[in-house]
Amino acid sequence: MRRIPHPYRNGELVIVIDCSDLDRSARFWAGALGYAAGAPAGGGYRSLIPESGAGVEVLLQQVDDEKHEKNRLHLDLRTADLAAEVSRILGLGAALLTSRPVQEDGWRWHVLADPDGNEFCVLQPPGGPAPA
Repeated sequence: MRRIPHPYRNGELVIVIDCSDLDRSARFWAGALGYAAGAPAGGGYRSLIPESGAGVEVLLQQVDDEKHEKNRLHLDLRTADLAAEVSRILGLGAALLTSRPVQEDGWRWHVLADPDGNEFCVLQPPGGPAPA
């Protein structure tokens, strides 16, 4: 597969996610995003890239410290079917942090956490399927 990085003005955009277990995080995030996990690179890093090769790389970085506070930056996963996507991602090992969807200006979302406690949101734009 040919790698086509996602550019920003002066280079390549990469998102880095801290984790305690590279293999567990690679399985989770590759499954959640539909990305392919590269072979462990050594030095506490593991790369995930879109299966097509084109797009933003997610770089997992193994860290020794535990997460203690809310993330100041997080990923949003936008989907047409909130309930189905939340269910799928929970099956990969995420934790649900909201008991009911948050609703704002027609948007609906849940806050979840990956196996290391990093928060992210699954959102449904206005006009998606009605809640069950």
